[in-house]
Amino acid sequence: MVHFKELKLDEKILRAIEQLGYTEPTEVQQKVIPVALQKQDILVKSKTGSGKTASFATPLCELVDWDENKPQALVLTPTRELAVQVQEDITNIGRYKRIKGLALYGKSPFARQKLALKQKTHIVVGTPGRVLDHIEKGTLDVSKMEYLVIDEADEMLNMGFLEQVESIIKLLPKERTTMLFSATLSDVIKKLSSKYMKQAVSIEIDAAEENAPDIEHVKYVVREELKFSFLEKLTIIENPDSCIIFCRTKDRVEQLVDMLDEKGYTADKIHGGMMQEDRFEVMDDFRRGDFRYLIATDVAARGIDIEDITHVVHYDVPLEKESYVHRTGRTGRAGRSGKSIMLATPHEDKFVKEIEDYIGFEITTGAELSPEAIAKNRTAFDLKMQEQPEVKESKGAQLNANITKLYFNGGKKKKLRAVDFVGTLAKIEGVSADDIGIITIQDTVTYVEILNGKGPLVLKMMRNTTIKGKLLKVHIANK
Repeated sequence: MVHFKELKLDEKILRAIEQLGYTEPTEVQQKVIPVALQKQDILVKSKTGSGKTASFATPLCELVDWDENKPQALVLTPTRELAVQVQEDITNIGRYKRIKGLALYGKSPFARQKLALKQKTHIVVGTPGRVLDHIEKGTLDVSKMEYLVIDEADEMLNMGFLEQVESIIKLLPKERTTMLFSATLSDVIKKLSSKYMKQAVSIEIDAAEENAPDIEHVKYVVREELKFSFLEKLTIIENPDSCIIFCRTKDRVEQLVDMLDEKGYTADKIHGGMMQEDRFEVMDDFRRGDFRYLIATDVAARGIDIEDITHVVHYDVPLEKESYVHRTGRTGRAGRSGKSIMLATPHEDKFVKEIEDYIGFEITTGAELSPEAIAKNRTAFDLKMQEQPEVKESKGAQLNANITKLYFNGGKKKKLRAVDFVGTLAKIEGVSADDIGIITIQDTVTYVEILNGKGPLVLKMMRNTTIKGKLLKVHIANK
């Protein structure tokens, strides 16, 4: 078994990886990281949930040059949620190297992103439309881009982003390293790689090698008008800790979440008609374990990484066979087991058959939900309904526990630069440059992350210490 220490990574990156709880690299990480560190183009076939984000985020954090102010790496993702998630992973892995990642996506103020791009940014993660918009308007400078990652390439094409992806590639420097990740390698993806990649190393992670997720697949045939009462019985018998229930439309999501609320379930919803900030908030609450049942359209199936989802229920059969795989992939992640339960009406056998042909096996018909089984499980179910769900720590909780973000009331207008802050803070007794994290300098304010639990000491000392001859107000930054 290979360990991260054997992958020739910077000690600061190894420390962050250890604090994130990663012990041994997964199959995809073992194969991708060494090749990426050699700056070779890579075409990777790997399923979602195999640890692929860290397989490209780790070498990117290792390879980018901290001193360069312009972005050096671009990661393209199909959805806004995934962009934010990848950016968080990059920030966590690059924490001690002070690597700054920035997410760019639509339905979020362009002006705010434009302002953020004026800061030193090492790695940009974004959806194709918004990234292209920034490049064309001159707010994203790509002249120093050395690395391009296309994540979830098959999803990108399914969602009609091929044209935008190609437009972006044509605007990037020709001399660069390109990595393309996809769960399936269609002819279009192979064509894309041969057109824009140089002698790409092909890496295929076999599903068996990848510790194929331990997911039990079950189906039931239920008449439309009986679905809700069936769902109630099903949840009593299954009694999930954490469950996503998928519906076809946002109206259906709204209707179901209201019905579950009335019955006392801890539930919330996510669909494409919601404001982006609200969608992020719901996902964060679900990730933390604030509620057990997330009612969602397929928008939530794309690349959302939450480790402990025990059950996925297809309340509506997906009309596209690929959606079944994406939905089901939300459970059984990171080596855990999971269960996928499909409720099909008597007229949907054609769609069910298409899905079974696509996944290569017949889905087992579930056991009868007998009154005896329901009565037997009722007490445990009622107990769990009354319990507060267990609040889960985020992946970066341990890493972020020793970090204090400080606010200083001075920035570019006072001619302050990152080196001024580093120089001053590193002179404090007991503090070194290694204790200083990401520095964000705006026109009139600056935010500095202090690592390794040194925040209180720096805060105390900086109340009476000048930076470049100026005494700045300092306090702990609001979240």
